[in-house]
Amino acid sequence: MKNLFSWQRIWPHLVAVVGFMFLSLMYAFPVLEGKKLNQHDDVQAKAAAREVVTYHEKTGEWSNWTNSMFAGMPAYMIAGDYPTSISTKIGQAVNKILPAPANYFLIGCVSAYILFLVAGAGIWLSALGAISFGFAAWNLVSLEAGHVSKMLAIYYAPGVLAGVILAFRKNWLAGAAVTAIFLSLELYANHVQITYYLGIGIIILVIIESLPLIKSGEIKKLSFIIIGLAFSAAVAVGTHTTRLWNGYDYSNETIRGKPELSVSNGVKTDEKQSGLDKEYAFSYSYGIGETLTLLIPNAYGGSNPGALSITSETYKTLVNRGIDAANASSIVQQLPLYWGDQPIVSGPVYAGSIILFLFILGLFIVRSQLKNWAAGIIVLYVFWAWGKNFALFNYLFYDYFPMFNKFRAITMVLALVQLLMVFIAVLALNTIAKKQISWKDLQRPFLISLGITGGLSLILALMPTVFFSFQGLNDQAIAANYSQQTQDPAFGQQILNSIVQDRAGLMRTDAFRSLFFIVVTAGLIWMWMKDKIKTALLYPILLLLMIFDMFGIDKRYLNNADFISKSATQAALAPSPADEQIMADPDPDYKVLDVSRSTFNSADASYYHKSLGGYHGAKLRRYQELFEHQIAKQNANPGILNMLNTKYILSVDQQGQQIAQANPDAFGHAWFVSEYKIVPNADAEMAALDSLKPRETAVIDQRFADKLTGLKPAPDSTDKISLITYKPNELIYESNAKNEGLAVFSEIYYNVRNEWKVTIDGKPADMIRANYVLRALRIPAGKHTIKFRFEPVSIVVGSKIDLVSSLLLIALVIGAVVVEVRKKS
Repeated sequence: MKNLFSWQRIWPHLVAVVGFMFLSLMYAFPVLEGKKLNQHDDVQAKAAAREVVTYHEKTGEWSNWTNSMFAGMPAYMIAGDYPTSISTKIGQAVNKILPAPANYFLIGCVSAYILFLVAGAGIWLSALGAISFGFAAWNLVSLEAGHVSKMLAIYYAPGVLAGVILAFRKNWLAGAAVTAIFLSLELYANHVQITYYLGIGIIILVIIESLPLIKSGEIKKLSFIIIGLAFSAAVAVGTHTTRLWNGYDYSNETIRGKPELSVSNGVKTDEKQSGLDKEYAFSYSYGIGETLTLLIPNAYGGSNPGALSITSETYKTLVNRGIDAANASSIVQQLPLYWGDQPIVSGPVYAGSIILFLFILGLFIVRSQLKNWAAGIIVLYVFWAWGKNFALFNYLFYDYFPMFNKFRAITMVLALVQLLMVFIAVLALNTIAKKQISWKDLQRPFLISLGITGGLSLILALMPTVFFSFQGLNDQAIAANYSQQTQDPAFGQQILNSIVQDRAGLMRTDAFRSLFFIVVTAGLIWMWMKDKIKTALLYPILLLLMIFDMFGIDKRYLNNADFISKSATQAALAPSPADEQIMADPDPDYKVLDVSRSTFNSADASYYHKSLGGYHGAKLRRYQELFEHQIAKQNANPGILNMLNTKYILSVDQQGQQIAQANPDAFGHAWFVSEYKIVPNADAEMAALDSLKPRETAVIDQRFADKLTGLKPAPDSTDKISLITYKPNELIYESNAKNEGLAVFSEIYYNVRNEWKVTIDGKPADMIRANYVLRALRIPAGKHTIKFRFEPVSIVVGSKIDLVSSLLLIALVIGAVVVEVRKKS
């Protein structure tokens, strides 16, 4: 045990970790001044979670339902806690080691460092690779946008791979323990899409690593490895049973589930086909040529919008046409520089020119099964990232591969491409550093790799326009817009020509930049192989080069200007006068339609109100369909908004100021209807809403017909039903009616596993779905108390499984440590 935990063994790794911490804090220096990263998605998440967070602060209870987004949805998809999940607690603790986003950089570096150590690289090379991955440009672009869960999943991915490799290559029990820890943290990140892509790669890795053991007859050894990894996976998943169960149930009811309408947005749907619409799923597809950004960051313009300097051709054109310098300088800060196939791009996927050179070199010189696996997975992932641009391949996956059609923005798989490229690059350096190859054998692949990466960079630096047009899909619309603004048709085309020249200039500049780093790195390796420099000099210089390479691109997209003070953060969420006007209403439960922003791409209204809109990756399918087929269409039936109890509409006046308009026709919390109409399916139900008068009539799917047998509504003018207690997860009403009737409630229906426990005077009652999305209830005559309480079985049962799995995780880790200590002793 003394040897295992000796200072001599530990201190180099501590130095590496401290170095990662230092770099992380230096990059995100404003956090030391108390500033925070201004992330769009983070602001949206805070707005979406405001109701349940406030409720938790007041009561100590996390509500699993919220009415603040999309008129109502499960709150466990937005915020909450899992008190019996140890991996959740570990993840929360790790996130607090450093202030965000420095903590994410640290996680990525440490996770990758472990992977490279397990793969056999030394401390210096592992640290070099860890920094290259931790500060890869696409990672920082994603963080700047606020994609925190995605980045956590990406940053924990190397640790999962490390555990699997460790199990096969060195110690099955230690590998199982490491896999369990990092996989549980990977799942804590709560980004199923990244975990899915990673999982496919790991399954292929397990198969490849198993084949030699099968051929050599080492079945017993393989059995221990497979059982250990299977147990670690089960334990890791088990510690997140509650959340995964919640997500599974919810996803089946969202736009990722099976459709019920036969036609959606004018397209015939397949009731047997679950998942996203194909066009929507592949709306973000990386252009085949755009893959060049892995080597040359601004090959496709960088971001959209992007900024140019006063030396740009566009600036000169503006000034020459009489626009004053100040306005011209402002205009060139927001130009459509990106000219690729994607709708919106915040920045390129740049793996690093040094990494690309070493990666290509590694393909030639590394003799390892791991290299072959990583190279094959890179090809698969890149093909996936091309999406609709490689339809012959990817549409097969969409149609037939399990779960593949559940995800959009397939381009995010390129983050794992970055990781695997760094992995092969580190293996290449390790092969050279350990003298596993002579200069004679290295010379040919060395020159080929230099020719591929450096030669390509040089060619594109010298004559980029020979190979690319630098014209985007929306360029003519851009030219037309400028022409319309100036009433000069020629001016629009002139501006566009200038932008095209600047796009070519961006590629040229970055191509020269990449060439510089490649040549210097190649020179260092040549000098070392020729014994002209010592190892003690090679490693630090390579490390500094890597940092300068990555940081130089990173700072284009995430820099000190992206951090704001705490007061500025609070000011961004301050209520507008229109918000304050609405908040003066004492009613605890009404809906607000915000058309002053993009209704379904902004959760700002959710911060203070119960909004019909919101911002979330997965909306309930029926609610989405209601919005598309009813609320958003021209000449919409006003009864639809009224039945959702939409008391206010946020809009903007002619001066651009937000205003609140009251809707006096909103129906309130609940009402008795005079009649109901049974329809055979979702199509008929949606069609009925076109002319429905929901105050008098409810339209109900035939699946609920048996719950209405014998009911003949005859409401009296004195009948009344009122909300008397409001909590996000509990609604209590009081009804008083002369006859038995059918009440409709202005709340969203969601009942996958009878999560809503409904009682009338304490006795269970059957909830019915009415008007496509609302709740309804058959209520006896007389005075009654009606309670709706959201109690998902996944929470009750899942928390127990979380606890048992957490105990097993602890036991697995302790067992692995004890066995390792005994072996060392």
